[in-house]
Amino acid sequence: MRQATRDRQSRVMTEVQDRKHVTVKELSENLNVSEATIRRDLRTLAEEQRISLVHGGARRAADHSFAARHDRNLHAKRVVAELAAEFVEDGGQAFLDSGTTCFEMAPYLAGKQGLSVILNSARLALELKAADVHIMMLGGRFRPDRMDCVGPISVANLKHLRGYRAFIGADGLSMEVGPAAVDMESAHLYQMAIANAQETFLLVDHSKFLAPSLFRVVEWEEIDHVITDEPPAAEWVEFFAARDIRVHVP
Repeated sequence: MRQATRDRQSRVMTEVQDRKHVTVKELSENLNVSEATIRRDLRTLAEEQRISLVHGGARRAADHSFAARHDRNLHAKRVVAELAAEFVEDGGQAFLDSGTTCFEMAPYLAGKQGLSVILNSARLALELKAADVHIMMLGGRFRPDRMDCVGPISVANLKHLRGYRAFIGADGLSMEVGPAAVDMESAHLYQMAIANAQETFLLVDHSKFLAPSLFRVVEWEEIDHVITDEPPAAEWVEFFAARDIRVHVP
């Protein structure tokens, strides 16, 4: 598939995920391409189970698989990922979660020397295998839709590890609840990752500030840094400052 087609389909996915439902006409106008081209893109994305086709357009797929989440605000995630990679040093140790933002860190870690990473994501391990990176897989119950491992075995293996920097994403944020995930097993594993970490970085694009998610990962007091693609709203800036949480934007 040509890069131009991939980029266009990525923009289509962002529109669908942000607005839940879009029409062929709207996409054609917003992306400045023909309606026939948009229909072909929608058929391709539907075959990959990333969207659902409806009369005259498409709607968001009702799942939380890696494929469904990957293209949401993809450019913003890459901005966050590039900035986060600056905090990973040569010879350092890092835990990277199995989310889509940490996945985008892979290209920026390829040049690191003697890096050790702790992963529960098979997909991210495959991305990093060619680099000078020592990979430690946690194991556990494998989830094919996300290509990651969770459950008691993952948590038990993580209990023995210390001294790393943890890079964790979130599906939503709330001042009252904290960073949260859409599934309980991921939240439980990341609680342990943060508890044993030397330092914790929360990786979230601007959209995560708009709504909370279901399962709290940790209290805000456990977060040391927030990395995002745009300056947060004033109330969030005050909130983070009061808790001595450093905010990093490009």
